[in-house]
Amino acid sequence: MIQRFIELGEGYGDIYELCELARVNKDRIHQAFIFSSTKDKIRYFSIAIALKPVNTANFFPIYICREGIVETQQESKRLTTFKEALAELSIEPIKVDIKHSSIYVDVNLYYQYIIGILRLNHLIPPLQ
Repeated sequence: MIQRFIELGEGYGDIYELCELARVNKDRIHQAFIFSSTKDKIRYFSIAIALKPVNTANFFPIYICREGIVETQQESKRLTTFKEALAELSIEPIKVDIKHSSIYVDVNLYYQYIIGILRLNHLIPPLQ
């Protein structure tokens, strides 16, 4: 099975797009994630949804908005919007602490690292 991240942007429009992807594919959602990482003592959040493969396809997409949400005193409107969309679907996101993407030379290595963490913790299916 091919497990691949599909990166959306960091803006509000991208967050709304991810939420709409979740609503439209509510029966395909395997899991939702809130990843947190730290860089220069600032905490960043990435939000993602993993979708089950369609029919006999061996493609397991994980849509992500990477590190576009900065932790502040109040919860970010972007994070609140994501949580509200998931609550409508009765889905509780899993929170995972990870390394910041800036320590990786290539974003593909970063995504392989996350896939490894998710597989080791049985949050996504193993490689078949």
